[in-house]
Amino acid sequence: MASASSPAPGVTKIVAHGVAPLRAGQGYSFVLRRLHSLSGIVPVGAFLFEHILISNSTTISGPHAYERQVSFLANLPLVFFLELFGIWLPIAFHALYGFYIWYRGDGNAISYPWSGNWMYTAQRWTGGIAFAYILWHTYTMRFTGVDLHDNPWASFGKVQHEVFQTPFFLFYVVGLIAASWHFAYGIWLFSAKWGIVSGDKAQKRFLALCLGLFFVLTGAGLASLTALRSRPQQPFEPGTAGNSQITESR
Repeated sequence: MASASSPAPGVTKIVAHGVAPLRAGQGYSFVLRRLHSLSGIVPVGAFLFEHILISNSTTISGPHAYERQVSFLANLPLVFFLELFGIWLPIAFHALYGFYIWYRGDGNAISYPWSGNWMYTAQRWTGGIAFAYILWHTYTMRFTGVDLHDNPWASFGKVQHEVFQTPFFLFYVVGLIAASWHFAYGIWLFSAKWGIVSGDKAQKRFLALCLGLFFVLTGAGLASLTALRSRPQQPFEPGTAGNSQITESR
């Protein structure tokens, strides 16, 4: 006996055409996307939060305060492995897999100019800009000139030297804004993707909080850059007269 849902004999079954509903990634793709989302919060996002709101903000208190913070970070136990596994490798994974997602995606903000589409597009572009900014900042601060791990006294002057140059200062400003947006909106995406915040009203309220965090991060970063540019140029090369040692009493 045929079931009620079976087509009647002699009747051709009609197959509906169209776009299949969106589904979550399966297999390794699901795992990689979850790891990508998680890595953007911990440890990459946590590092960005500390870097802007804690470490860089000490520049507002002057060179000595910034030197002490750099010295503290440089003397953490196993600092090389902390940086390798807590910063550089997670950033590399998050950025490279993010570029892959961007490449596989199909942007349609022009055809469908909804706020969600524009934010998705902004998230992709700010991620690319932030990655370029991080590469440049890491190269100049870690692999050129004096080594700040061994010479924290030079930290304030070395950063000053770069941000005093107008093209690089503008690049710092753009990179700061891009990184702040990418992290703040990324928190909202993470909460929605992982089901932490659900419901339209709750998500809208949480989005407002995330946008508030974006302005806080941007404001703190700009205040740090302003502090660097507003003070007299500090020494940053070995042998420069007036060098101080962080271990000396202030």
